[in-house]
Amino acid sequence: MNSENNNIKMNKTVLITGTSSGIGRAAVLKFNNEGWNVIATMRSPEKETELNKLDNLEVIALDVQKPETIQNAIETGIQKFGKIDAIVNNAGFAVFGVFELSSEEQVSKIFDTNVYGPMRVLRAILPHFRAQRSGIVINISSQGGRITFPTCSIYHATKFALEGLTEALAYELIPFNIKTKIIEPGSTATKFVGAAEITTGGVPEYEEFIKIGLGNWAKYDTMTSQPEEIAEVIFKSATDDTNQLRYKAGNDTELYIGKMQEGDDQAYVDYMRERFIPEYLNTKS
Repeated sequence: MNSENNNIKMNKTVLITGTSSGIGRAAVLKFNNEGWNVIATMRSPEKETELNKLDNLEVIALDVQKPETIQNAIETGIQKFGKIDAIVNNAGFAVFGVFELSSEEQVSKIFDTNVYGPMRVLRAILPHFRAQRSGIVINISSQGGRITFPTCSIYHATKFALEGLTEALAYELIPFNIKTKIIEPGSTATKFVGAAEITTGGVPEYEEFIKIGLGNWAKYDTMTSQPEEIAEVIFKSATDDTNQLRYKAGNDTELYIGKMQEGDDQAYVDYMRERFIPEYLNTKS
């Protein structure tokens, strides 16, 4: 038994948030299959029936809106596995629709989850990483952290914020040998879109625009990746032993970010307008 415990504590350990489904769950399975200890966190671990059967894996309650659950998950994970080597901030959700129709509650909720949530996790884990003079912070952003689509304004605001935070941390944490990584998935076959909230405000003038914007978005949504593909990129970022900051994940991410990088800024904006809202390009005020 002591030998088994020693082997567990020799393995690297990762804590991942939002692991009940989708990319988070795929990442849990990838790291576990590669021999890592995994702290799989979710808001309702009592509903989990599969992950808790795996070796070297601990399912723990964590809600990124509740700091006490974050601290408990980290402390429990360290007690179980000896240390934490990497953390994956994956928990998040989306709000779709135009900004003017969003409620104050929707804006507060998405920022509390997508931005303040990872910040809370970071505040809790960084003392541990500093003490051991090593650690990897992996923040799951989106292609929507670099480029934008019509009717996704609030979601983009949170992902742009997360990317700015992570890029700045890449400088701040160098003295402690802590690396930061940004993963930018594109469209992925998960429950993410179906679970999104929609802005509603009863402004008829927006109805046609929303229909066109979302309709064209759906029309071009033909390059969907599987969550396992994104998990491969996440694992690579944790193990490639480089200082690379951003990792594109998915064919559509390669397309849209590629368009942004290949020309000047206005050329990219013009391309996205032509692709998603061509009906409005010749509209005069």
